[in-house]
Amino acid sequence: MYVCLCKGITERQLKEAIAEGNTEFMDLKRELGVGSQCGKCIPVALAILAEETAKNAVYYEVA
Repeated sequence: MYVCLCKGITERQLKEAIAEGNTEFMDLKRELGVGSQCGKCIPVALAILAEETAKNAVYYEVA
């Protein structure tokens, strides 16, 4: 699925960039250009970012 039509960025590209350590929106903007034109993709990109970073979250049990 295309997330950003202006830059031709797909959901897969976003997820790959997040997996490579781009865990902030500004990282994705700098790396891929997402959200740098019309901005309509920002809410979807943020949702994908939140979903992917939640999957990779590390939980520690504190005694």
